[in-house]
Amino acid sequence: MIKKMKNYYVYILKCSDDTYYTGVTNNLNRRFAEHASGAIPGSYTHSRRPVEIVFYEEFNDINNAILLEKRIKGWSRKKKEALIKEDFNELVRLSNLKNNNKKINKSCQSELIEGK
Repeated sequence: MIKKMKNYYVYILKCSDDTYYTGVTNNLNRRFAEHASGAIPGSYTHSRRPVEIVFYEEFNDINNAILLEKRIKGWSRKKKEALIKEDFNELVRLSNLKNNNKKINKSCQSELIEGK
C-alpha cells in the first residue's frame, strides 16, 4: 500500500493592524478560515481581523516546517517583508547586516571588558 505524503505549510498573515502573524499547519485553507472567522478567541489574530495570507511555503516534513516557522518568528519586520516580496537579495543583505552587527557588538563588548 502506498502511503500518501502529508503536507505542512508555514504561512504569514498580515493583520488589520499592519502586524504579521507566522504559523504552521497541515491544512492551510482550514487554518486560514479559523483565523479569518475569529474561531479561536484570545488568539493573536482574533482582534486583528481581517487577515490576509501574504506568504506560504509547503513542506513534506513537519520538522522542516517548524524550523522555518521558528526562524521567521525571530526575524525583523524588514526580513519578513523581503521574504513576502521574494526579494532574496534583500533578505541576504539583512541577514548579513544582522551577523555583522553581532560581530561588532561582540568586538565592542571585548573592548569594554579588556579596557581598550
